[in-house]
Amino acid sequence: MTENKFDRRMLEALVCPQTRAQLTYDAKTQELVCKAAHLAYPIRNGIPIMLVDEARKLD
Repeated sequence: MTENKFDRRMLEALVCPQTRAQLTYDAKTQELVCKAAHLAYPIRNGIPIMLVDEARKLD
């Protein structure tokens, strides 16, 4: 079975849907992090879930 990896080139096109700020990729947690909104968006099967309701709040 193939491993589902996030294509880092997507970071050039994706922004936080709440703040429109740039995102960073956290490979360990498989999330896209928005420091401005203190949110982490999950990546499932290589697909970023860019919904504020699905995001994890950061401390």
